[in-house]
Amino acid sequence: MLDREIIHFNVTDFAVAVERIQDSSLKHVPLIVAPVQASRALVYDMSEEAYGDGVRKGMRLSLAHKYCRKAQVLMPQPALYRKAMMALVKRVISYTPLVEQGAEDGHLFMDVTGTHRLFGPAPDIAWRLRKQLQKELGLDPVWSLATNKLVSKIASRMVRPFGEYIVGSGEERAFLSPLPLSMLPGLTPGEIRLLADFNLSRIGQLADLSREQLLVAFQKRSTYLYDASRGRDSTAVLPGTKRNHHISREHTFEQDTGAYKEVQSVITMLIHEIGRTLRQQGLLGRRMGIALSHSDGTKTIRQATYKNGSDNDFLLRRLALAALDRAWGRRIRVRSCALICDRFLPKSRQQSLFVMATHREQQQEQILSAMDKVCNRFGNGMIRLGTAP
Repeated sequence: MLDREIIHFNVTDFAVAVERIQDSSLKHVPLIVAPVQASRALVYDMSEEAYGDGVRKGMRLSLAHKYCRKAQVLMPQPALYRKAMMALVKRVISYTPLVEQGAEDGHLFMDVTGTHRLFGPAPDIAWRLRKQLQKELGLDPVWSLATNKLVSKIASRMVRPFGEYIVGSGEERAFLSPLPLSMLPGLTPGEIRLLADFNLSRIGQLADLSREQLLVAFQKRSTYLYDASRGRDSTAVLPGTKRNHHISREHTFEQDTGAYKEVQSVITMLIHEIGRTLRQQGLLGRRMGIALSHSDGTKTIRQATYKNGSDNDFLLRRLALAALDRAWGRRIRVRSCALICDRFLPKSRQQSLFVMATHREQQQEQILSAMDKVCNRFGNGMIRLGTAP
């Protein structure tokens, strides 16, 4: 049986790279991509210069400015990044149909197992593609090659912002062993703290533990930790866009609030963005979660579910408000509110022969269709649902 050959491409700081292609005058300017009009705006992406000064994704823009005072701030352009991602995939897919891409992040996996008779060895494919992307798109990705997605992803992190890395078959555990645990995808901050309590800081130290030892501390997560620390990953490269396990939207209040109606109003605004994303991707969401971050640094998370799934803003809003009611128990003010929709189902394109939509549901669909058209033409936030129950 052939060892798999998985190439991981990563265009470092993808949003910044695309912005610099569009405007060459930005090439040597420290850049921060963030929604400048938003209160308490968070960093969406940043250039290597800003990263070197301490700016990180998700950081408050006001703090990022203090770290990198010379940085120029640009508004995010998701549609532009999506278009660039499509152009990137168009070049890559000619080598293999097994291409799994991120949404607008410059990441993609290629499974080139068995394609050497057509295109040569896997490293040659990666080299050829990198040169092609540099010449035709102006993008300069790092790339890595390994026998699975997990190891190839970690390897590409080792050579950013520019370079390549090859991990041969049988070398996975030796490659991972000296790396810090923070390099292992999927580890939560809580798990890293727990491992630190056990005086473990390297992936190799984690790999030295038995299944039984891991089971005591990590329960269901023990299997993943056991395999991942040894460089084992049987996950297939799935053609098409890699769907996020969830769709989320977040709002940070200009002033911390204790007003239920203010949070309710924000939820209504965020729901339309999530519903519109579901409709664009042909998905139905079965669970809606809410995460309230409080002034004292704590976070409250609650969920509500609908087993059939929906992309209807009105129904999703009811789920979100049900989750809010379950989370609204503390007297501490709320700093930010996030909605998380997950447990997706594909939406059938064929209408059911037996389940007829009610007149109210038909009206709702017409309203949402009209709202989507307005937002597609003029942008998010131009029209939204009212806050009445």
